[in-house]
Amino acid sequence: MIRTALVTGASSGFGAAAVRRFALAGWRVIATGRRAERLQTLVDEFGAECVHAAVFDIRDAAAMAAALDALPEGFREIDLLVNNAGLALGTLPAQQASLEDWRTMIDTNITSLVTLTHRLLPALIARKGAIINISSIAGSYPYPGGNTYGGTKAFVTQFSLGLRSDLHGTGVRVTSIEPGMAETEFTLVRTHGDQAASEKLYTGANPMTAEDIAEQIFYVATLPPHLNINRLEIMPVTQSFAGFQIARQ
Repeated sequence: MIRTALVTGASSGFGAAAVRRFALAGWRVIATGRRAERLQTLVDEFGAECVHAAVFDIRDAAAMAAALDALPEGFREIDLLVNNAGLALGTLPAQQASLEDWRTMIDTNITSLVTLTHRLLPALIARKGAIINISSIAGSYPYPGGNTYGGTKAFVTQFSLGLRSDLHGTGVRVTSIEPGMAETEFTLVRTHGDQAASEKLYTGANPMTAEDIAEQIFYVATLPPHLNINRLEIMPVTQSFAGFQIARQ
């Protein structure tokens, strides 16, 4: 039986890598995102019978619903939801941060995620499917400038655990994957396009790659159906835990 995955934020980074990993394994994949040309690259790579591009802004609930209603016949039965779409904006401390950036992170990382999850829950329950939410170590370990981004990812982690509890007995598996440093477009987006800042962060750090995280997503999704990974925290070996700050008088 061919299974179907829906992957949000599939135009780059973890999402694009996950689409490729599942498509290579013979899954049908619905790839969602705002950048049509990037999604089309995935369709061209694997074929329209394997990858379907659903182009919409994840924050637009009406566009999301329309895209789901318009899914082709072969992509309507969804077995796996990968809630990957998300972003960080800004590195300033809270007292200097942009409220608009905060709202964008909340709308993208929280509101959109719960909206899509709520919409697909009946189908996932009917098929005894799975939900994989991409959280972050920022949801567990605070750092200067992490403020709202860390808060949104803490929500994703706790929401995942809550879903796991609510879905008890349905056969639906729920996992929160919580990556540390991985080199994608993440820092470019966070710094509003500062290439130098991105290069400075990753140079010499031997960070994880999008493919590393896609492999973990695939691993979790293809475990035997009686097994559930509740949380999976993963970092590169070069990253570990920082000390507490002290403001000296």
